[in-house]
Amino acid sequence: MFIPLRDNSKGPSPLHELEYDLHGVVALAVLPIFAFANAGISLNGVGFDTLLHPVSLGILLGLFIGKQVGVFACCWIAVRLGLARLPLGMDWLSLYGCSLLCGVGFTMSLFIGSLAFENTGVNLLFDERVGIMVGSILSGVVGYLVLRVALKPAVNK
Repeated sequence: MFIPLRDNSKGPSPLHELEYDLHGVVALAVLPIFAFANAGISLNGVGFDTLLHPVSLGILLGLFIGKQVGVFACCWIAVRLGLARLPLGMDWLSLYGCSLLCGVGFTMSLFIGSLAFENTGVNLLFDERVGIMVGSILSGVVGYLVLRVALKPAVNK
């Protein structure tokens, strides 16, 4: 509100410069820390057995495997039936990388999970949130790695 939008010296806008300078820090640090802090997960006493709990494992596999298989299969079927086509410059590996990123289901997963497990009489919210966190992180990391490989030749052209 107090940073000028225009500069009288015809140079770049101070507001736009600040926005550009802060984008990386906000996107890569502030937002992930904010999201993790608001998830309400205490990592105190978390072990490998927590990941193997049926609720955690089911949500993790649903986000990591279910989302990528569902999105990729629907896109593949649509392209094969002629209902859609791949955008110019996109190949199947980059589409697969994008479908992996669909497993980053943080906000809606927390909302749906809290609705599903809220009135069960058993406290499964912690297990649900661990599954969401690990599934989202795994989807994001593997999706990034696949896209890094898929898009590398396009960068070198």
